[in-house]
Amino acid sequence: MLLPVNVTLGAVLAVLLAVAATVAALARLGRSRRIVVAGVRAALQLTAVSLVIGLVVESLPLLLGFLFLMYGVAVRTAGRRVTRNATWWWAAAPIAAGVVPVVAALLLTGLVPVKGIALVPVTGILIGGALTATVLGGRRALDELAQRRGEVEAGLALGLPDRDARMEVAREPASDALLPGLDQTRTVGLVTLPGAFVGMLLGGASPVEAGAVQLFVLVALIAVQAVAVAVVLELVTRGRLHRDGVDSAAGG
Repeated sequence: MLLPVNVTLGAVLAVLLAVAATVAALARLGRSRRIVVAGVRAALQLTAVSLVIGLVVESLPLLLGFLFLMYGVAVRTAGRRVTRNATWWWAAAPIAAGVVPVVAALLLTGLVPVKGIALVPVTGILIGGALTATVLGGRRALDELAQRRGEVEAGLALGLPDRDARMEVAREPASDALLPGLDQTRTVGLVTLPGAFVGMLLGGASPVEAGAVQLFVLVALIAVQAVAVAVVLELVTRGRLHRDGVDSAAGG
């Protein structure tokens, strides 16, 4: 076991969370309360999930229900991060477009069995990657459209369709959402040893087996995130996903 689950672990986690919140407060980052809330929520949610997974792995209906719950929470989280208006639910499209084909391919090829012990963590990793890409891509695209509205209007004046004028401005900023995943993949084994690799080693797998699993996770994440960014960019430039008062007329 890498970490003993005892009072010492709880105390260390509490101190680290307090340090993070204090630094954010001193630096006036405006996220101190959110850091504390996020840490407490993570503890409660992981405790609950740890108990639920024991039941889920034994029942296919419960397994599917749990996966849909993960997806629903991801959609809500990503959508509300991108916009606060009623268009947030469009975040369901990029997350599904990225995750569903990859998971389906893994199941059809037999690389991942229809068992909770394998399907839940793999799907969770992919949904988490799609969530991050959707949030970063959507926010960057909308921020850029708001800041460079004049360039969009110039494109429209030149005869470009609404979608194309917005795409010229938003495409490159939205693509920045892929940078964290690309950097992680490029530096894996040199800068960091990701969780899947370490977990496999601790579970008794050989270094080669652990490396193969980690490579699969990283490549699958790149595929999922590329699709998610492409779809969220399309939704933003077509005006389906927007912020009130910020380029919300197009496609509305």
